[in-house]
Amino acid sequence: MSEQDDTAATIRVAVADDSVLLREGLVRLFDEAGFVTVGSYGDADSLLAGLLESRPDVVVLDVRMPPGYRDEGVRAAVEIRRSHPGIGVLLLSQYVESAYADELLGAATGGVGYLLKDRVASLAELQDAITRVASGGTVLDPQVVQQLLAQRRDPLASLTPREGDVLQLMAEGITNQGIAQRLVVGVGAVEKNVTAIFSKLGLEASASDHRRVLAVLRYLRP
Repeated sequence: MSEQDDTAATIRVAVADDSVLLREGLVRLFDEAGFVTVGSYGDADSLLAGLLESRPDVVVLDVRMPPGYRDEGVRAAVEIRRSHPGIGVLLLSQYVESAYADELLGAATGGVGYLLKDRVASLAELQDAITRVASGGTVLDPQVVQQLLAQRRDPLASLTPREGDVLQLMAEGITNQGIAQRLVVGVGAVEKNVTAIFSKLGLEASASDHRRVLAVLRYLRP
């Protein structure tokens, strides 16, 4: 057994992807690479619920999973790094969810990766990424880096899809209550989104400036 194979055999991996075929395919690939697969999940909630039992060293997960197929996976990755800092996370997806990815990568001291499925060229590349994340390293696809840099140049790009929806409805002059009815969520959830929008756009509380108006102007600015 090579040194790399010996290292792989000590790494416990959990997989989360809503596609059964892809999920089972990854499990087989990981087994071939010598990793110990300790969990396989179809959604982010079951992954989070199973962490204490499966005790992985690295979680490999998709960005978009049930129920909303938007950013559940990357939000789960942020939560894992917050509540289980010893577990590495490797996002393996077709999409770059830049808002939460920026939060994930900005807060982490290591043990984080983000690769695009279509750009992983070989099993050896994936094996190397998991090994590096397990040892506290960081692995990023160049396209992910480019989008994160673009996000920092454009604060609006840092908004999550839901925050973008809320800001668009704010621009239409709809109140928080009206937005909650439109999006079928609680008013409290809308208020949290509005607060996040103000924060990401750098709109601090002021006695003279109306942040709601300033946020809408920022959104409408060409």
